[in-house]
Amino acid sequence: MQLALVNEKKLEAFPKGRGFCPICGAEAIAKCGPRVMHHWAHLRKRDCDPWWENETPWHREWKNRFPLECREVSHVAEDGEIHRADIKTPTGIVIEVQHSSMTDAERISREEFYKNLVWVIDGSAFKDNFDIYHMLPDPRSELAQDLVWSKAKRHMHGANTGIFFRLSEAVEEYPEVTKATLRGGWIHGIYDIEEEITESYNGYHQYDWVRPRKTWLDANCPVYIDFGDEYLVKLEIYDESGLKCIRLVSKLKFVHDAMTESDAQNIATRFYPINKDQP
Repeated sequence: MQLALVNEKKLEAFPKGRGFCPICGAEAIAKCGPRVMHHWAHLRKRDCDPWWENETPWHREWKNRFPLECREVSHVAEDGEIHRADIKTPTGIVIEVQHSSMTDAERISREEFYKNLVWVIDGSAFKDNFDIYHMLPDPRSELAQDLVWSKAKRHMHGANTGIFFRLSEAVEEYPEVTKATLRGGWIHGIYDIEEEITESYNGYHQYDWVRPRKTWLDANCPVYIDFGDEYLVKLEIYDESGLKCIRLVSKLKFVHDAMTESDAQNIATRFYPINKDQP
């Protein structure tokens, strides 16, 4: 734990500190050795929250992006079940930062429990298996409505640079065709419309995840992957064709929106100037 109750206040671990677990109320002691990240531990072995995982420096870095009062917040369900959210913002958004692998059952349980939840996943373990390819136009743009992209995959160098079909061309021969049903046509390369894509670009890309952690592809709540850069990689579906894509979202934007939006689904959906001095 990063925080324990000391004189009814949440405090970080300090040398020789003693406090109480905010979840179960059991006595906690501070662990502040020279070779360990300072943290609190239960005085007696106890598993008060089965969803809790051992904290890494990556976890701590993410928690520290938010004010103290947003970290390790107890969340109580209507039936009395209680868990400690990694981060819970004043607007009610819960952020779970997840380093280790997770089963479908546990993911589903957390999503059903917290509901207004967003995942931030540590991608360091599979970074070499995650390729980000060519830009995509904003899916809401007029340009995007006419394009159906060939799925990019590792070693498919043509699709990786950008190959697409035009819906308008297919409609001339098959009037009932849609982006979801189109399967072929004249092949076009991205270089023909590169300038148009650049003008409508706002973070979308094709990608390929070799040996993916499939539970995150099936998640019902938004999933952002942290590869250690200044931006997060959000998993999305591009359009009605079902194309899996990613969107790059700056960490600054993510934190700002998590603190101001009331619905986790609305993070990174509205864009306006951000004051860098404010969370």
